Amino acid sequence: MHSSHLLLEEPIRMASILEPSKSSFFPALTKIVGTLGPKSRSVETLSGCLKSGMSVARFDFSSGDAEYHQETLDNLKIAVKSTKKLCAVMLDTVGPELQVINKSEKAITLKADGLVTLTPNQDREASSEVLPINFNGLAKAVKKGDTIFVGQYLFTGSETTSVWLEVDEVKGDDVICLSRNAATLAGSMFTLHASQVHIDMPTLTEKDKEVISTWGVQNKIDFLSLSYCRHAEDVRQTREMLKKLGDLSQTQIFAKIENVEGLTHFDEILQEADGIILSRGNLGIDLPPEKVFLFQKAALYKCNMAGKPAVLTRVVDSMTDNLRPTRAEATDVANAVLDGSDAILLGAETLRGLYPVETISTVGRICAEAEKVFNQDLYFKKTVKYVGEPMSHLESIASSAVRAAIKVKASVIICFTSSGRAARLIAKYRPTMPVISVVIPRVKTNQLKWSFSGAFEARQSLIVRGLFPMLADPRHPAESTSATNESVLKVALDHGKQAGVIKSHDRVVVCQKVGDASVVKIIELED
Repeated sequence: MHSSHLLLEEPIRMASILEPSKSSFFPALTKIVGTLGPKSRSVETLSGCLKSGMSVARFDFSSGDAEYHQETLDNLKIAVKSTKKLCAVMLDTVGPELQVINKSEKAITLKADGLVTLTPNQDREASSEVLPINFNGLAKAVKKGDTIFVGQYLFTGSETTSVWLEVDEVKGDDVICLSRNAATLAGSMFTLHASQVHIDMPTLTEKDKEVISTWGVQNKIDFLSLSYCRHAEDVRQTREMLKKLGDLSQTQIFAKIENVEGLTHFDEILQEADGIILSRGNLGIDLPPEKVFLFQKAALYKCNMAGKPAVLTRVVDSMTDNLRPTRAEATDVANAVLDGSDAILLGAETLRGLYPVETISTVGRICAEAEKVFNQDLYFKKTVKYVGEPMSHLESIASSAVRAAIKVKASVIICFTSSGRAARLIAKYRPTMPVISVVIPRVKTNQLKWSFSGAFEARQSLIVRGLFPMLADPRHPAESTSATNESVLKVALDHGKQAGVIKSHDRVVVCQKVGDASVVKIIELED
């Protein structure tokens, strides 16, 4: 294979493999999203998660009510204050999720090659012969031979907690299935996934809308993860709803691609959404196993070229119960970084896993090692070629800043921004050094009171690879003179020195606006 096609920088010294990994203030450029739940909601554990590298906290409303999640978020705020580590908040909608209802909560054992009936009649008790579900249109949606998966934690690959069903017969509203494997389903609710079948339910359910307009508004959520996003229209409708909710007009929408329908409309969805979450758990069963990696590479490439954050799920499932990932999982995390992922999303591993802090730490270390061998040179050329000419003014400045930083071996890039767009464009070119994004607050008024914007923009860069936000003093507004810019720059440099990423005699690339012009300058630090 010709060396220019290699993903890795060459040559990799074998001796470097034996060198211990060095810890730093920024554990990795790749971000980590942690799902908070029973095993990760105490102040102590949350402080550990933040110190280990979690920069976005995901609240999954598939389980737990608003009060439960509020307690967790209040604890997170205490942990953020004590650790001085910023953390963004992501609300994950339930969406059109099909569920099996087990009111008695007794464990249900299904035998291989046994028959089981899925029925919309929720008055019936769940047993090894009958599974009541929360949707009355399943019989109209499926046909003989279709595949349905049912599991408490869909689908860890462990076939003792999830069952693979094949539709044998449709009888009225009931669907009679053949069980392909033996499994024991425990708990009050299990998820049901009909593979490659269109489910006629709204993407944003009434329950989702209620949660967003109450809990979401109250907590000014930074990101909304739109589960089971299938069309660009889903994103447009959700954005219309957020615009009517005051502060949430700034909330970014991340479309979660979970099935073939979302995959078919991927390009239009990417155009409308602020970012993409590749939900490999559900997608992994909607697609044949041999196609999953192809989708991952193609989708990540498209997100990278569009300059929109891409988040990958389901990487270290085995760490839910174990202190070390499997070899395949460790390689998978590294490949996600090499493929261009902005962030890794941990689900069950932090939600109910035994080792939430250790999992974040392990994933962070693997990401950091992969970043060292990421072929930035090839990636940069590919991105510039894709963008084409003439470049937009901002794109040209961003790519020039990254090129200059690499040529002079700068230790960091410092970018002054008010909307966050300039910093995101710099990150799009994947510089090998951290980008300190100095968010300059803007003064705004609703004619009753004055307020400063900037906190949203700062937190929203916490999901972008390589971006590390810092909120400037509001007394230095965005429309400032060069004198105030210099004082903000000094604060940013001091922040970098404290973080240990800037030392004496280092070179730093600064990207800022002076009047109407955008300027990229290189400064060398003195003692």
